[in-house]
Amino acid sequence: MPFDPNAFRHVAASANDPLRTFHPRRAALGVGRQDALMRLFPRLGFSVHDEAQGRMPLRDDGSLDTDELFGRTAPVVLEIGSGMGEATAVMAAADPDRDYLAVEAHLPGIARLLTLVEAAGTTNVRVAHGDALDLVRRCIPESSLDAIHIFFPDPWHKTKHHKRRIIQPDFVALLRSRLVVAGTLHCATDWEPYAEEMLRVLAADPGLANPSGGFAPRPADRPVTKFERRGLDLGHTVRDVLVRRVR
Repeated sequence: MPFDPNAFRHVAASANDPLRTFHPRRAALGVGRQDALMRLFPRLGFSVHDEAQGRMPLRDDGSLDTDELFGRTAPVVLEIGSGMGEATAVMAAADPDRDYLAVEAHLPGIARLLTLVEAAGTTNVRVAHGDALDLVRRCIPESSLDAIHIFFPDPWHKTKHHKRRIIQPDFVALLRSRLVVAGTLHCATDWEPYAEEMLRVLAADPGLANPSGGFAPRPADRPVTKFERRGLDLGHTVRDVLVRRVR
């Protein structure tokens, strides 16, 4: 049976649903990416919203069973919006003692990450298709994540859309609650106004501390992706903000 990308289409949010921090969009899938999805997604992925497209393993209490998902017990890093998967693939390969769960709303990025993981022989990456915040709300237990990475989230440039930014007080409180104490939330952006807002919002959360006191030096383990390189070529300044849960 031919692969049907429409099976992964997002259903429009209803009026009572939380605001989305991403904009679902369609993109063509080449033969290689379709092949990667058909072969690898059933083994390495699941759908946040549609069990028929890949059921997530759950514990009796309805939380995500990461031990079953990864086949071992290890600290878990949640990648929110893994894009085309370059950073996730490189960081996971260099960090074999932790497991990486990459959540992405756009199917071409998932297919690309699966291709990179297969080529590298990496075993500590799993992918989820859908809304990461919905997954966190429903299925990620409190105090269960070693780290959360949010690299180059949509800055939602227009003022009327700022309410959709993922780094805002309510969302940050939700994410912080899922971190273990001393767990890290690592954000990066090349949009200077959003970077300044990230600093303000994260500093205002009483359960987080910023060891750098401001923007962090670029961590050596975060690779420069093609997306980031385009921003640098346009003269953008890339900012990293790294905070830890303290209570």
